Order: sequence, then structure tokens, then C-alpha cells
Amino acid sequence: MASGPRNAVKMPSVALAGRRAVVLATLVSTAAALAGCHTPVDVKKFQGSPERLYDVSYRAYQRHRWDDAVAGFEKLTLELPAHDTLLARSYYYLGVAHEKKGEPLLAAQSFSRLADAFPDDSLAAPALFAAGRSYEHMWRRPDLDATYGQSALSEYQTLLALYPSSPLKDRTDRRVAHLQEWFAEKDYKNGLHYYHRKAYDSAIIYFKDVIKNYPNVPATRDAYLRLVDSYRAIRYKDDAADVCNTLRITYPQDPGVRERCGTGTANTTAEHP
Repeated sequence: MASGPRNAVKMPSVALAGRRAVVLATLVSTAAALAGCHTPVDVKKFQGSPERLYDVSYRAYQRHRWDDAVAGFEKLTLELPAHDTLLARSYYYLGVAHEKKGEPLLAAQSFSRLADAFPDDSLAAPALFAAGRSYEHMWRRPDLDATYGQSALSEYQTLLALYPSSPLKDRTDRRVAHLQEWFAEKDYKNGLHYYHRKAYDSAIIYFKDVIKNYPNVPATRDAYLRLVDSYRAIRYKDDAADVCNTLRITYPQDPGVRERCGTGTANTTAEHP
């Protein structure tokens, strides 16, 4: 029986469909590779032409080509005259590019150089905030060395002192408060370290530092309580009584204070846990 027209139409074979899929995948991957391909910026080509290098570097920055942006802006920061209007922006974009590359220390240094060299520039306050943020990023836990935390605090405090009307003030205040909580926690834990080893004199120094330097953070209340415990451990009853009096005034409804100090101003004999 002769085949009709309907039987003349054949579907592509499985092999042909597979080849088409392979070709399509190759085209897609090639297109993606071409889209991501670019020629690295050769900064030597722009010798004596800082405006052109700035334009090329800024285009690289906009396209998130951070290596090229760093190479271009770094050369600009080394070669531009001290008062060139492009220098402040070069410092700033160099800092951001380092930040995006995961190089917070280099980023912080670039931001700080901008703020030092151009205190009247509109980017000075944002640069100080960015420098503080970069340093803060490197202090990962309160129990670690706090050098970068101190650097971050210094940048934030400079911003608040020099630019009190900056739109960044509220955000900076919050970062300062966060750092103070970490500093207090670090000192408190150091105090606990000595307290648990019965080195009460050393523990007292740390607890007092928390109370004096960070009066408005959560760790302060705990430092007061451990200070009472430390004084009682070495039988400084009058000192313990004074701290208890302060605790009753400062935390009148706190159950932990009542447990340590009782409810009367003369109570100095309550046992600590």
C-alpha cells in the first residue's frame, strides 16, 4: 500500500536532535565567553594623559572589572598633582575596587588618604565611613585582637568630629555603638578569664574598665555584678557595698542585682553564685 503524504513527513532522529543540542550549547558557551572577554587595561599607553586613563579606569569600574580599575586608579593616585580634582575621585574609586576584590586593608588605606588630603571634598565624609567599615570588616570577633577595631573607631570618630551634619551621622553612630559593645565584651571576657583563675585584682581592673569606658552597653551590668563578686572574694566588703548601692540605683528592677545585693543599702553579705 502506497504511503500517503501524511506518512512522508518524518520527525528528526534522536541522533540529529542530540547534535543540535550540542551545537546550541557550544554557541551559548562561546557567546558567554566572548561577552566576558576583554583586553586588560595597559596603563603604560596613557602616559601623560591622565584624563583618558581616568575615563578608561572609570569605565572598568562601572563594568565591575576590578583588576583594571585598581591598575588605572592606582597609577592615577601616584601621578596626578596633589591638588588635581581627579585625585580625590581616584582615591575613592580605588578604595571601592579594592573593597570589591576582597582587600579591605588596601581599601581602608585608600579611603583614608582621600580624607587626609581632601578634607573639604564632598567625598571626605563618605571616605571616612568607608575606611571605618573596611577596618571593622577585619575585626571578625570580639575575642580577637582589636587593632582593626580601634582603627575603625578612629575613622568613625573623625567623621563625627569633622562632619557633624553629615547624612552619614546616624549610620556612623550605630557603627560606633556596635564597636563599643564589642570592646566592652572583650574587656569583660578578659576579666572573667582572671576571675575564674582567682586573680581577682586583675579581674577588677578589667571590670572597672568596662564600667568606666562603656557605661551604656549590655556588658556593663554584668561587669558590675562580677565586680561585686570579686570584691567579696577578697573580702573588700565596703567596696562591694558601694558597688551594690550603685547597682540598686542603676538597675532598680533587675533580678540579678537583687540576688547579688538584696534590697537594702547595707546588704554586703549575699553569697555570689
